Amino acid sequence: MQSQGSSELIAALDLPASSRVDQRVPKKLLLENGAPTAADKRLINDGIEELLWLAALKPTTIGVPEYRDEVREYLEIAVLRLTLRAKAKSTRLVELVHRAVPYPVLLLTEQGESPGLSAAHKRWSQGEAGKTVLEGEVVGAEWDATHDDERWPAFRDTLALGKQSRTTLYALYQGWIDTLIALQAARVTGAFAVAANAEHAALRHDALQECARLDAEIARLRAAATKEKQMSRRVELNLELKRVEAAQAAARAKL
Repeated sequence: MQSQGSSELIAALDLPASSRVDQRVPKKLLLENGAPTAADKRLINDGIEELLWLAALKPTTIGVPEYRDEVREYLEIAVLRLTLRAKAKSTRLVELVHRAVPYPVLLLTEQGESPGLSAAHKRWSQGEAGKTVLEGEVVGAEWDATHDDERWPAFRDTLALGKQSRTTLYALYQGWIDTLIALQAARVTGAFAVAANAEHAALRHDALQECARLDAEIARLRAAATKEKQMSRRVELNLELKRVEAAQAAARAKL
């Protein structure tokens, strides 16, 4: 059953009828291509309710040229919808789906009331001829209707296929990744804005990773300072905390 949030995200993509596939993907294909361990096979069998191939975006269906270089070949972008059971480990299953499909995937994930959207670049494997692997981490965002509601109009409009670059399938896909990163940044800054250019998008991505690292460090230092009984050590921890908070402010300024 498709949730309301999921329906809105699919509608926001504004995919042409010519690209729609709407076919169920058998779990067997995931088990054969995306489950490197026995534990992963159990995750797929126990956690996935349904995987649906929504659309195939390629030159013949959306009029955007394919992309080839020595690192990758983008002949098609697959748009999939993954429905997970309540207790499924979503992060790992999302990664397994991105790994299993040989094309770059725009993956809509349903688990409960908050749908997620994710993307991950693919490149040729250096160890196995003809095989593709993930390049970098999966970039994703789970839609939170309570906190993201005021950002929805801007995010929805930017997500539409017609708003992405039409130079190549690679540029189109990068546009969706940049849009997801813009939503992540908006949760820190409070305002949704697409990156001005590729350099800004890359800088913003790095700054988000730095913010996450510093947030964890701040939490660790605060917990340590609370437990510390020696006054001199507590002073040291608080000074270190101020230094890390200053670095966090600098990273947020880059968003």
